Amino acid sequence: MSPEETKRALIVVRTYPVPSRSGIEVSCTAAITDRGEWLRLFPVPWRLLEKDRRFRKYQWVDVTVTKAKDARPESYKLKPDGIKIISEVGTESFWQARKDIVFPLMAPSLCDLVRRRDAHGYPTLGFFKPKSIDRLTIEADSQMWTANQIDALRQGHLFLEKPEKELEKIPFSFSYEFRCDDVACNGHKMICTDWEIGEAYRKWKADYGGQWEGKFRQRFESEMISKLDTYFFVGTVHRFPGTWIIVGLFYPLRAPENPQQGLF
Repeated sequence: MSPEETKRALIVVRTYPVPSRSGIEVSCTAAITDRGEWLRLFPVPWRLLEKDRRFRKYQWVDVTVTKAKDARPESYKLKPDGIKIISEVGTESFWQARKDIVFPLMAPSLCDLVRRRDAHGYPTLGFFKPKSIDRLTIEADSQMWTANQIDALRQGHLFLEKPEKELEKIPFSFSYEFRCDDVACNGHKMICTDWEIGEAYRKWKADYGGQWEGKFRQRFESEMISKLDTYFFVGTVHRFPGTWIIVGLFYPLRAPENPQQGLF
């Protein structure tokens, strides 16, 4: 078994949870260490954690981890009671403090990430700016969890208490169609599993009923394309190592072309 170690990292990604035999429900989490290296934490039973350990995105945390059996080099197994929240990185000056940490890991394109992973087996996490985002697609998915998934959600856990409310199934899948800044790019359609996109659906479905899609598209399509300076965090799927998905969104406001414009 790999030895335990402590890493300090900035949380940048948390995906919407899925049922899991290993932990009732788990979420894939990505972070950047204080050494500027990618770190994948899985599984993370976020809703089962004690409240003072439920980290948010863009918080620095100390985490106790062991190297996962997962062959992906960035993957580590999190010790649920080995989490200490240190501080938070804010959004001032068009997210500049966050950019200072994230931008050094920026890849030229998804196409570049795919070529490097196919050639060397890594990286399996990445960050890039799409050349253009064409649209957000919303496709119907199963309404209910499968029988095996329900069994996982209702199982007991030796050390953690189950959430008060059972995990809600999102009956849609959300994908972005976009192009890379790469001469060989033929365009991509990629599912997005960001926690925020799932939570937005749940909230706006409750608030607006059958009219939720208009509000949802305004935020995650119109604003992401026209108003915000949008980047994608991406990662490979454990069971399908050649498959990439969008695991997180990075979307500061566009800075004015003339810096003086921001003063008045």
